[in-house]
Amino acid sequence: MMQLYWSPRSRSFSSLWLFEETGQPYERVLTDISTGAQRKLEYLAINPMGKVPALRDGEATLAEAAAIAAYVAERYPEAKLAPPLGDSLRAKYLYWLFFSPGCIEPAIVQLATKIEMNPVAAGWGDSQRVIDVLDNALEKGPWILGDNFSAADIIIGSGLNFAVRLFKMVPSRPSFDAYIDRCAARPAFQRAEKIAAG
Repeated sequence: MMQLYWSPRSRSFSSLWLFEETGQPYERVLTDISTGAQRKLEYLAINPMGKVPALRDGEATLAEAAAIAAYVAERYPEAKLAPPLGDSLRAKYLYWLFFSPGCIEPAIVQLATKIEMNPVAAGWGDSQRVIDVLDNALEKGPWILGDNFSAADIIIGSGLNFAVRLFKMVPSRPSFDAYIDRCAARPAFQRAEKIAAG
């Protein structure tokens, strides 16, 4: 059984939601970052960055929410959280899955902190353009791949919920509100919220 290392009120939410969407059993291993559990040697052996979430699957370990999402979606294809190999939607799925940590998250941090960055030097480019591109994609809905819900929605949806609703780091837009509402209406999202709340 896979072990998910998580902490309440953290980015672990996306992985909790992911596992709840699979319908598969998994073990939650509390790694409470408020107590410094992520700095213990045993945990650093799993994730040397000392962050949550992290995952152990037998001898395999990995961290980073998008990587965990890609891995779990492939391990449980019956959950239909990723288009199968050979499906033309897989290209867009991978794009959006990694657009979130590569572009959305840094753009949100830049907008929230008002740090000036040269768009040519920033790996995510122009933060306002990132938000506009996401807005345009979500207007088409209902999900980032159109009619197909995927692990990319888990990563993007949990990030937007965090940035727009919980911490108000980014101004909302109608497409963001509607998308977060659709995410929050999913039973797996609601179960993950209960788990994360402790």
